[in-house]
Amino acid sequence: MTGKIGNRIRRRALNMVHAAKASHIGSALSVADIVVVLYTGIIRCHAGQPEYPARDRFILSKGHACVAVYATLAEIGMIPEDQLLTYGQDHSVLMNHISHKVSGVEFSTGSLGHGLPFGVGKALAAKRKGEHWRTFVLMSDGELDEGSNWEALLFAAHHQLDNLVAIIDYNKLQSLASVAQTLGLEPLAEKFAAFGWAVREVDGHDHAALGDALAVVPWTPGKPSILIAHTIKGKGVSFMENKVEWHYRSPNAQELAQALAELED
Repeated sequence: MTGKIGNRIRRRALNMVHAAKASHIGSALSVADIVVVLYTGIIRCHAGQPEYPARDRFILSKGHACVAVYATLAEIGMIPEDQLLTYGQDHSVLMNHISHKVSGVEFSTGSLGHGLPFGVGKALAAKRKGEHWRTFVLMSDGELDEGSNWEALLFAAHHQLDNLVAIIDYNKLQSLASVAQTLGLEPLAEKFAAFGWAVREVDGHDHAALGDALAVVPWTPGKPSILIAHTIKGKGVSFMENKVEWHYRSPNAQELAQALAELED
């Protein structure tokens, strides 16, 4: 069932991006499985009460992958499905980068490197208030080029924010080239561990593995958790997979039809 939901989210994302003549479909297809697992089994949230105080907080730091989140919010009943048709249109709250004006969205992001610092602040606030809700931050690998993230990593470990979970969408491509060509991150797990975080790695398209890992956070009491999710940019569409150009390209009608056909259940 969960796998079918993942492909349904991908089809919705493709339709939204095509209709809006927008970009970043490769990134949305990359994170779709992570977002589905979070919203269908991990994050505590209620469609009828998007701001109820005990909810977990989710921040999409890579705000350009927003169509995957919008489509998932429609899947769980947080927003109407017909609202997806307004994505990227004038006066729509469904902006091309994720917006807090959308029901269920905590924080607007676009410029990279902001999501984790904000999430750290939310987690610290919860700790100091004695609240039990958690903060989840989904990040891109490319935005680890931003120094603000490494400052946030140090701060979170120093303050023992074990109510904070970061997930890295490690598809190994960024806007214009591979991560390795742009600014190499390896050995990534060892770097996170050296910064004082509990670290695990998983196949970011394996719903069972994602669910098993995220269901038991924190992995180490007193340490924030970081999950390196190995993914494929453009996952599920043969001509988009591992192609850097789909960071910016929008599918034409023929490409859309082929992509949708490949994602049929």
